[in-house]
Amino acid sequence: MGSRPVSDDGVYLNEAVQIAAKILVVGHFAVGKTTFIGTMSEIPPLRTEERMTQAGAHVDDLMGTRGKTTTTVAMDFGRLTLSERLVLYLFGTPGQERFVQVWEDMTRGALGALILVDPERIKESFPVIDLVEHYGLPYAISVNHFAGTPVRPDEELREALDLLPETPIVTCDARDEKSSANALMALVRYLQERTR
Repeated sequence: MGSRPVSDDGVYLNEAVQIAAKILVVGHFAVGKTTFIGTMSEIPPLRTEERMTQAGAHVDDLMGTRGKTTTTVAMDFGRLTLSERLVLYLFGTPGQERFVQVWEDMTRGALGALILVDPERIKESFPVIDLVEHYGLPYAISVNHFAGTPVRPDEELREALDLLPETPIVTCDARDEKSSANALMALVRYLQERTR
């Protein structure tokens, strides 16, 4: 069994599926990355979640996380077929700063990133955006609206996050398949526009 051919831009090719694109789903701690991948994956997602313990209480700030008891310690993985020609492999990164090395490894071969943002914890998104830009990945912003949080206008969020005018910004609920799919499609369209 030979290895699968890979194009110059890191896209895997084979007979059944012409294009398989690696997409990162990133964001700060407890923003909903695992939930998002679980919602969108057509296969049972691979999860590396562990129960949070008292030992990590001084490291992981749980303020504003609404009952979080587990955390991703390596990655989440899911797959989504968009068409006969395009399959997305979704890789979710851990949100804590101590896992930055994992991020570096996961950026290899990625075509882009969907950055999940909690509108109530905007400042926690800055280091994430900085990392994605550092690795040179094009990205879209998906504002994950949790129950009971006010909806903020896109322009207010764009200014708060200091985004370029062409950076897509969409709203989603990571538990909802339709709104999460819209967020992924915004990223895919943006990536396609950049290659034209």
